[in-house]
Parts: sequence; structure tokens; C-alpha cells
Amino acid sequence: MKERLDHRIICDLISRDGNVLDLGCGDGALMSLLVREKNASVQGIELDDEAVHRCVEKGLTVFQGDIESGLADYPDHSFDDVILNQSMQEVRKVDFVIEECLRVGKRVIVGFPNFAHINARATIFFKGKTPVTRSLPYFWYATPNVRFLSIRDFEDFCRGKGLRVLKAVYLGAGRTLACCPNLFARNAIFVVEK
Repeated sequence: MKERLDHRIICDLISRDGNVLDLGCGDGALMSLLVREKNASVQGIELDDEAVHRCVEKGLTVFQGDIESGLADYPDHSFDDVILNQSMQEVRKVDFVIEECLRVGKRVIVGFPNFAHINARATIFFKGKTPVTRSLPYFWYATPNVRFLSIRDFEDFCRGKGLRVLKAVYLGAGRTLACCPNLFARNAIFVVEK
């Protein structure tokens, strides 16, 4: 199976032998990469039963749970990094979840699809329809997403909450971008801290 670009970038952001919590870890592909390449101690939290089983089959430590319930079982600063990749747009209580991530982790790595991508804008403008793209692959009636945010929205969120952006990486089709990310990036990855 081909390695995802967002997973490669996140892996490169993690320190060797780091202690990592992956929220909404899915089938554990990113967790496996971190264990294999960074010798990281990784735990995951996932809501979906089938995804939890796939993680367990890979020998990964995963707990079934809803991240919106909080991370009360974890003490402050128990992880070097907390990953919230391709999950935040499905979270209703974003403030609370980010706050909890920053409580239990020194840094938070947040990855999300950019709803302001030019293809999404064009679909809305020219077709008058909710876009279905590679990074937003669901029809409006079947999407798990409850938030449709842009890179600029997340930057404003960080500024408003007093969060420091340590790094931002913008992803296009199979590569990173530097020019006009709010318009041309399909996805973004931010590293933030208090």
C-alpha cells in the first residue's frame, strides 16, 4: 500500500523515541509508521469498531473511545505529541478537544482538508453544489464532517486562542506547496503549542 503524504510529513515531525497519542487513529497506518521509523511509543484512540480491530491485528495499542468525551484518563503533559489528523472536521467541540490535546501533550499536530481549495470554490460557484473532492470525498448527506474549515480559518482560530503555530505544511496533489495555500492546498498540517 502506498504511503500517504500526510503520514510521511507527520512522521518527519515526530522525534525519535517520542511518546505519541493519535486521536482518531483509523486503521493504525500512521501509528505503524511511527513505531517502525521513529521507535515511538504510540497509543491511539478510535471510535470505529472495525478500525480498532485492524489496529489490534497490527499489534498496536488502541482504545475505543470518543475523543469529544475528553482525555480525563491521561495526566497533564503525558505525551510529547498529540496527533489529530483528518479528525478535527468531524469534531463538534473543537475548542474542548484542542484544549484537552494541549493539556496532555506538549505539541499538537493537526491535519485537515482545506475547504477553501480552488476546486471546492469552483464547484460551489459554477455548479451551486457542495463539492466532492479527493480531500472531501463524501456527498453532503453521507459526510462524517461537521466542520468545513479553511487554512485561514484555522490560522484565525490559533490567533484567537493564543496558540503558537510552530510549523505549517500545505499539501497539494502528491506534494507540498508554498504559494497561496488557502487557495491551492488540498490539506494542511499544523504543529501548535500553548
